[in-house]
Amino acid sequence: MKRINILFFALTLTLTLNAHPWKPSNYVIIDMDGGIDDMRAISMLLASPDVRVLAVTVSPGALSAEHAYIKVKSLLNSFYHEGIPVGINRISKYNPEEFPVALQTKWGNESGIDPAGAPDFISVISDMISSENTKISFICLGSMSTAWNALRNIPGFRTHVKEFIWSADGYEDKAGFNYNTDKEASVKMLKQEIPVKIIRKFALSDPGFYNDDLIRSIIAINTPYAKKIGGFFRSDTAKTHKYIYEGTDDMVPVFLHNPGLFMSKVYSNISECTPADEAGIKNAVMLILKGATVAPNQVIKNLPSDPGFYFEDIAPSVNEIIERYGMNEWASGVIANELHRHLGVFAIVGVKMGIRAREYFNTGVDEFRAFSYAGSTPPLSCMNDGIQVSTGATPGHGLLTVRNDTVLCPAVDFTYLKRTIRLTLKPELAEKISAELKEINYIYGLDSNIYWELVRKNTIKYWKELDRHDIFVIEEIN
Repeated sequence: MKRINILFFALTLTLTLNAHPWKPSNYVIIDMDGGIDDMRAISMLLASPDVRVLAVTVSPGALSAEHAYIKVKSLLNSFYHEGIPVGINRISKYNPEEFPVALQTKWGNESGIDPAGAPDFISVISDMISSENTKISFICLGSMSTAWNALRNIPGFRTHVKEFIWSADGYEDKAGFNYNTDKEASVKMLKQEIPVKIIRKFALSDPGFYNDDLIRSIIAINTPYAKKIGGFFRSDTAKTHKYIYEGTDDMVPVFLHNPGLFMSKVYSNISECTPADEAGIKNAVMLILKGATVAPNQVIKNLPSDPGFYFEDIAPSVNEIIERYGMNEWASGVIANELHRHLGVFAIVGVKMGIRAREYFNTGVDEFRAFSYAGSTPPLSCMNDGIQVSTGATPGHGLLTVRNDTVLCPAVDFTYLKRTIRLTLKPELAEKISAELKEINYIYGLDSNIYWELVRKNTIKYWKELDRHDIFVIEEIN
């Protein structure tokens, strides 16, 4: 009996050390060439909590690799995903005649982005496969140049990739743009043994996939990814070319989530996948852009956004907070304050800090370790509750460590895939919040109801006013 108990304990410990309560179904590296449809496809892949974008690489095609780098970096920065690495394929010999519309289209603020200092694609991919154990899908939105050169030049890449997903015109079509951008790579990739899934463009309706109804529906979605795509369709650029309204590279994220919406034809290890369900594919686009590809919670289906569900003092601010900062921050703020058992400013700061760190790396919950310098003494330590809820990094998961052996301050180190950043509340803001709490405590005392009423009022004010993109100093530690 004693031996059984020991074995049970050992098995339980092993499961605890290795279990992950929730992981995305798809880990991907994306290679792109700067086409307009790349912007939509990448935005959709970033929008889904069931996809983890580990890195992006760029190769010449619709644009030069350097211009494609500027486009995708500006896109990632506009989503505050600065931590997603981007590498350049400088091996490809293709010298494109750049597409004017693609070159003119703005994906984000391009100022200050210099491709000269960008890392090589080999180093970026090597870092990712050495840091993440899960097998990846390698997505090619342009040529097969990067995929083929990665197979040839990166040790371990072959065993780390479960499939290549290629946006192209079909297995038997040798006249397509993506095929001929690097014909040699295309021929060799279609002969190697790792499965290749060729995703064809949408060609079922007229006038194009993105009709007025679908565009209006996208514009109505309150996520940064839907806003990016909706804003593009409202721009002057969208009126310049019919191609813009076709479903091309953006079929890849739909296929990744819903392969059953495609008709497949198999040639040995090559699958040619053709869009076959117009209504289903359009509905899938909406769900992806809403971030509704997986259930967001563990017990409740959704947290109400109806102001009438909440207490009278916070009800007038519900819609404003959700509109400005998103449902993710709102839900984390509600749960954190319920856990905390009162509305607290530093708890909300912790929520905003955790969401900002997740944005930086574009991660879900439970995916990085957090080392908090907020200590264990209130009110500063209240920040730890917000960190736990917004990131899933809890002491129970072994992902949150609270430091008390150093100078205490509103700062947290977040480590993801061997990279660490430190987020610190700006000093002037930390001093202001602390001074206000000290003054209220000095006048009324912690045992006074007035103290807690004023703290609650202050918390609601700061929740509305503090933009998580403006209130932290972000340092790359390694």
